[in-house]
Amino acid sequence: MTKRNNIKRQNLIEFTFLMVIIVLLNIISSYLSLRWDLTAEKRFTLNNSTKKILSNVDDMIYLKVYLDGEMPPGFKRLQNSLKEMLDEFRIYAKDNLQYEFINLDKIKDKKEKEKIYKQLYQEGLDPVNVYNKDDKGANTQQILFPGAIMSFKNKELPINFLDQSIDKTPEENLNNSVQDLEFNLINTLHKLQTSHAKTIAFIEGHGEWPADDVADLMITLSQDYVIKRVTINKQLKALDTYDAIVIAHPDSIFNKYDLFIIDQYIMKGGKVLWVVDGTSATMDSLSFRNTTMAMDRVDNNNIGKMLFHYGVRVNANLIQDLQCAYIPINVAIAGTPPKFEPRPWLYSPLTVPVNSSPISRNLNLIKGDFTSSIDTVGDDPNIKKTILITTSKYTRLVNAPVQVDLAIVDQKPDANLFSLSYVPVAAMVEGKFRSFFEFHLEPEFEKNKLIHFIKESKPTKMIVVGDADMIRNQTRKVNGKTVPYPLGFDRYSGQTYGNKNFFLNAINFLLDDDGLMDTRSREIKLRMLDKTYINKHYSRIQTLNLVLPLIILAIFGILYFFLTQRKFKTKTKQ
Repeated sequence: MTKRNNIKRQNLIEFTFLMVIIVLLNIISSYLSLRWDLTAEKRFTLNNSTKKILSNVDDMIYLKVYLDGEMPPGFKRLQNSLKEMLDEFRIYAKDNLQYEFINLDKIKDKKEKEKIYKQLYQEGLDPVNVYNKDDKGANTQQILFPGAIMSFKNKELPINFLDQSIDKTPEENLNNSVQDLEFNLINTLHKLQTSHAKTIAFIEGHGEWPADDVADLMITLSQDYVIKRVTINKQLKALDTYDAIVIAHPDSIFNKYDLFIIDQYIMKGGKVLWVVDGTSATMDSLSFRNTTMAMDRVDNNNIGKMLFHYGVRVNANLIQDLQCAYIPINVAIAGTPPKFEPRPWLYSPLTVPVNSSPISRNLNLIKGDFTSSIDTVGDDPNIKKTILITTSKYTRLVNAPVQVDLAIVDQKPDANLFSLSYVPVAAMVEGKFRSFFEFHLEPEFEKNKLIHFIKESKPTKMIVVGDADMIRNQTRKVNGKTVPYPLGFDRYSGQTYGNKNFFLNAINFLLDDDGLMDTRSREIKLRMLDKTYINKHYSRIQTLNLVLPLIILAIFGILYFFLTQRKFKTKTKQ
């Protein structure tokens, strides 16, 4: 009896000691933040720039997230990932970050719900129609707003979380949306925190696109930057106050003064977005006749040699791509009312963003018109070159001068001619550049005491795109005024391509001094189940999922019982 009492006392002491340890560990853990990210992609590890911004937050950040309630599994995953990301943010922002998830389906009044839908749309949140199953298993249509409104210091900005690329499956779009959560959140916060806006100059004076043709991009950029249109006109300090410049569709000669001023702007660390054509062909030239000549434009405006010197060559050719947009063609017989039908237009390639760069990762296809290929040239170790956009797998190059004929739409393309794949059409070069005028500085520049010639640049970046139409928005007349369509919107097909997001990312990357764009480099692999195998072996998998856990639990129960009995008998004998 005494031995049994001693055993009970010993067990009680062990149990008490164990409980004390557990309580102490819980108390200690409440003061510590120990987290281990065991995922291959480090999906729960925040970027260092994100941590820095969150740690320095000095006021309340509040998010209203309109992604709650009953919804398809993919959106539930997006919701759960967003909650996890916000909880991760709170580790660094502490109590300065608060959020709530709002279920719009709880609003039963139809008029009230429509009013809120309209308000959210006006504030910048994009709705999406989805199909979900109700309690009875029937399909029901549902409107979701997969986004949030972020508030900080009396300012608000919308965040749209859902990627809607037309060339990707719904599963891929949702996966990309999860990948971009950190960037979308921290980039929006950074915009709300920024009090001093950087400045961007759209250069004009050399035939560049007029304001109406780039209006949508300029309007969108003006939300975060100060945008101006600037004519250099031989003024030495014309670009000194700008953080970046955009040269879009130059079609006339740059004089030596303007070239020199741009070169020295780059040497001082200025950023440049070059959006240039390799040939003279345009859709406008086909508006009134069925043919046009595509001539070499690179040498005509004399910036080709300058770009070549910096490490990029824009080729005087045209890309034909089997992955292309459609244009309306009048198929009516002469003398009858016009009848338009869509036809594939090989000279409007739907180019592919390269996923290896944060600028072009997870973007929709980018529409071009009379696109030219580019090459990266030179072997300067100080210059890093990154391809941003390519053609599809089935591409053909046609060298200028060449006649472009609308009759091509009625001809079946020979697939054997489209033997090239993933031809580059946009690239970024970054590093320290040598001056274009290093070995042929004009005497008048050399003798000018106001010029302090710089031979090598500070570390800087440039992006070169071989199609000026990519940055051009379509327009329409409203009450006599020219109104832009969203950049990337094609009024003929009704599709919106990724042009706008690409150029916004390009500008943001050029001006990103905090490394925020690096958060778009993370790739979360989509590990899809084999649906064919699941459907084939559905009964076996279902039975295994139900029975196997019960068997394992029974085995552990039996083992625990025998081990306990054995231990008790051993102690009793002692």
